[in-house]
Amino acid sequence: MKLTNPAARAALALTLAALLLPAAASAQNIAIVNGKPVPKSRVDMLVTQAEHAGQKITPEQMGQVRDQVVLREIFAQEAQKKGIAATPDFAAQMELARQSILIRELFEQYKAKHPISDEAAKAEYDKFKAQSSGTEYRASHILVKTEAEAKALIAKINAGAKFEDVAKANSEDTGSAAKGGDLDFAKPEAYVPEFANALKALKKGEMTQTPVKSQFGWHIIRLDDTREATFPAFADVKAQIKQRLEQIELQKYQEELKDKAKTDYKFVTIK
Repeated sequence: MKLTNPAARAALALTLAALLLPAAASAQNIAIVNGKPVPKSRVDMLVTQAEHAGQKITPEQMGQVRDQVVLREIFAQEAQKKGIAATPDFAAQMELARQSILIRELFEQYKAKHPISDEAAKAEYDKFKAQSSGTEYRASHILVKTEAEAKALIAKINAGAKFEDVAKANSEDTGSAAKGGDLDFAKPEAYVPEFANALKALKKGEMTQTPVKSQFGWHIIRLDDTREATFPAFADVKAQIKQRLEQIELQKYQEELKDKAKTDYKFVTIK
């Protein structure tokens, strides 16, 4: 049958549209619970939130997500029926939730509009690298309480006793004592000045012949090895540096908002 009448064709088109509308609307819902549609957008939102948190939702897990969305609707309807939504406690919690969502979106928008450039990250990397360059020293030590005890142990080692055995048996620094006094590689700045100065004065394999006094007691120090400090490649740490700089910028933004706000409240100053 051919429809040549324009009015007839228009009427048919309207009829088809009316028939298709419910199907289109249904495609936007994943279920009907007690007569109320559950929109697919809720599923999409949960998936997006999971991805922002670093969790990848697999096709196999999508069924569980849809289950959760429908269960939430079932439980929420029951809570609504019992009047929970009308209680002051619910209203207070809803206000806190509203603020949390607003604040999260505010900070996400700020970060999106103020991305950390590769140049800024590289400058920060170079700064840290410069601070970390130089010689690292692998030291071993024995820590005792008195100078006399330290001198006696030096004499014992010079007479042939093994440094590692003496450290295990006598050192007050139990952490390194268990490893024969080994402190592994570190920059001199990692130690108290007295220890660092004595360490740098030694040649590889040498041991201090005079006990070194520090705030911790008396040290016998041996220099086991040296090496140039190593530092990871920029590409390996760029993401972490950007994240750190991003947090610093966000903290500045938060402080600016706090300083501009007109309030009679006195914030607690953390020293």
